[in-house]
Amino acid sequence: MTSNPFFERSALPYELPPFAEIRDEHYLPAFERGMAEQLAEIGAITVDGGTPTFADTVVALERSGALLTRVLNVFFNVVSSDSSERIEAIEAEISPRLAAHRDAVYLDPKLFARIDSLYQRRTELGLEAEEARLLEQYHIRFVRAGARLDTEGQAGLRELNAELTTAATEFGQNLLAATNAATLVVEHEEELSGLGSAAVSAAAENARSLGRENAWALPLQNVSNQPVLAELADRDVRRRMLAASLGRGFGPDSRNAALAVRIAALRAERAALLGYPDHAAYAVEDQTAKTAGAVEDMLGRLVPPAIANAEREAAELTAAMRADDADADLRAWDWQFESEKLRAERFSLDTEALRPYFELERVLRDGVFFAAEQVYGITFAERDDLVGYHPEVRVFEVFDADGGALGLFLADFFARPSKRGGAWMNELVSQSRLLGTRPVVVNNLNIAKPPEGAPALLTWDNVRTLFHEFGHALHGLFSDVRFPFFAGTEVPRDFVEFPSQVNEMWMSRPEVLANYAKHVETGEPMPAELVERMAAAGRFGEGFRTVEYLAAALLDWAWHRVPGPDALTDVDAEAFEEQALEKAGVAMATIPPRYRTGYFAHIFSGGYAAGYYSYIWSEVLDADTVRWFEDGAAPVREKGEIFRRELLSRGGSVDPLTAFESFRGRAPEIEPLLARRGLVS
Repeated sequence: MTSNPFFERSALPYELPPFAEIRDEHYLPAFERGMAEQLAEIGAITVDGGTPTFADTVVALERSGALLTRVLNVFFNVVSSDSSERIEAIEAEISPRLAAHRDAVYLDPKLFARIDSLYQRRTELGLEAEEARLLEQYHIRFVRAGARLDTEGQAGLRELNAELTTAATEFGQNLLAATNAATLVVEHEEELSGLGSAAVSAAAENARSLGRENAWALPLQNVSNQPVLAELADRDVRRRMLAASLGRGFGPDSRNAALAVRIAALRAERAALLGYPDHAAYAVEDQTAKTAGAVEDMLGRLVPPAIANAEREAAELTAAMRADDADADLRAWDWQFESEKLRAERFSLDTEALRPYFELERVLRDGVFFAAEQVYGITFAERDDLVGYHPEVRVFEVFDADGGALGLFLADFFARPSKRGGAWMNELVSQSRLLGTRPVVVNNLNIAKPPEGAPALLTWDNVRTLFHEFGHALHGLFSDVRFPFFAGTEVPRDFVEFPSQVNEMWMSRPEVLANYAKHVETGEPMPAELVERMAAAGRFGEGFRTVEYLAAALLDWAWHRVPGPDALTDVDAEAFEEQALEKAGVAMATIPPRYRTGYFAHIFSGGYAAGYYSYIWSEVLDADTVRWFEDGAAPVREKGEIFRRELLSRGGSVDPLTAFESFRGRAPEIEPLLARRGLVS
């Protein structure tokens, strides 16, 4: 193929990929040429046997693979956001080839010899700080990729990596199909009692899209406790909904349960080959946690008070249920519904009545964008002349406080069958002064799409997700580094959630909330007493949320602390899961983990293996930072500049905890997190 939109740098603003020209048939040729080009570039680096220099080795390595990077960024965003049978087939074919290509680079003995030579002489090279860190990080990456293994060891490693990649791809594809198949279809509208009219209309529209007239379809999100459980009044419908959610990957369709066992065994085998006791030890070594013990100490400190909180909440809910039915017992499918009833009673708060105040467009422009302007001075202009990878994708140009061009922000908010569950941020173009590129980032959410012409009304959790993912977007947009290795969110996994969690604080700041929380029909601001009730209800249910999260984090940890592949021989995934939760002290029949093994995409098809702990690890930094923003010592705008300069702009070019200490003036403290989650007496 001679004509392919990936073969040249995009001529569009900010090198936005030319989505109007990209077709499925372009991906494989672009991958193939991109891999070939990078291997040729590596060959050019290693052909000279002379003494390596930083410029002819490390900088040249940073410049390599431009075509491959372009197609990787676009393709794997489409895999998550708008997949199809053809895209899945390409993914299945190319993923093991990409794993082999990565091994070809990182297991190249000549290339590693040059990197190692530079590393041994690093103090003599006169490198600038970012250059020295780049050399150090490349050396770490090569060693962790197996560069020091012997020939036999490297051959085994290549096989393991190929099989792992294939299995992870299959897990993700199975999950998309299983989630769509588990959509709960009901035949009678009264079964949806408790849902608002907009949600009922959306369910009818979803059923029609599935070819079901006179029916209502409730799609699943990729979590255990579906948000709709808080509203469905019919107890049996709630039971069926939760059963559909929890059953993905198990029972008659147990493919993902078996794959999870296989993936965990392969990771354990790879860790042993690389000299680690288990995959968790391998995974955290280059994170800010550094050791498995540090992670376990933190999680262990949180479990007892979280369980105590959750048990108190369960007792309250049971008592409330028995006020109406003396024989009532709280079940997992009751928790969200009964909790919402109790919240409404205790705080006079009706979550359905809140929705009209959270219209998507207003939350985006007058909330998310407004907060970014108040804190960082940036502004946004929608570019209708630029197109995304799907008709629902919107493109915004972002301008700095001085009016200078900063980058592009793409927004893809609505759920569809071709999109995986959850919410995430991707970088389509990463910032780099070396390459002369500016950031192009995308946020994906899974908000239920309303019928044509109707406004999209959000839940409070939807609003939180919108602010959270935009925090990731800001991390990418504010990147100001020389080398692409460090750009934007290229930081340790247990640090990457920190900026996004900090950005959640602005959703409830009085000046921001008042700007966007206005009734969709009247434009009237949310009444002050309703705002006060929302604030009072903020910590309600914290025990449930913390246990739900900790159960998932500890389940992830258990899968990746197995000491070798033999420990998983003939293991049943459900039995392993049950035993792991019991051993960790988080087994509560009424609170399933946020993700069960069969649909735990973060760890079995994403990048969070032995890393799901990172959300609460990052929340330690987040809670400490929020306290700093709120201490009144300086204007928010001034603090925003400090936070941007010292942390958001630095990417991975400095040690993350050093960056934190630069603006905080000290090491992080855990007390603000404990107070936030109600884990102190």
